[in-house]
Amino acid sequence: MDDRQEFLDWVATRLHDAEVALHNGDAGPRLAVWTRREPVTLFGAWMSGAGQEEVGALFRRLAATFSDCTHFSYELVAADVVGDLAYTVGYEHTRVSVDGEPRDYRLRVTQVYRREEGQWRVAHRHGDTSASDDSP
Repeated sequence: MDDRQEFLDWVATRLHDAEVALHNGDAGPRLAVWTRREPVTLFGAWMSGAGQEEVGALFRRLAATFSDCTHFSYELVAADVVGDLAYTVGYEHTRVSVDGEPRDYRLRVTQVYRREEGQWRVAHRHGDTSASDDSP
């Protein structure tokens, strides 16, 4: 298996499972797939931050707002791996309760990854809300 396919398999399994857990109120799995090194940055649809402490605190705060995730899927538009760096561009489709209120939304998401000690880790995320007519 080549690096790109191995990376995409990780995105479809471990990263996907971490996002579902976050949307069910558990930040632990997302924190586990994020970088252990600086720099780390988040330009989120609802919250943004930089540095390990700030980003970790934001994930825990965000997870506390989520519950009852009934759907999470990732629509991959583009991805590549070059050495120990990779990126993904796509759309996240989510059905979840936010502060107890059912929500259905779509985010445009770009993420940058680093391979650290043989494991892929997210180093940067940029997500924003997306109109339904902006698909490629």
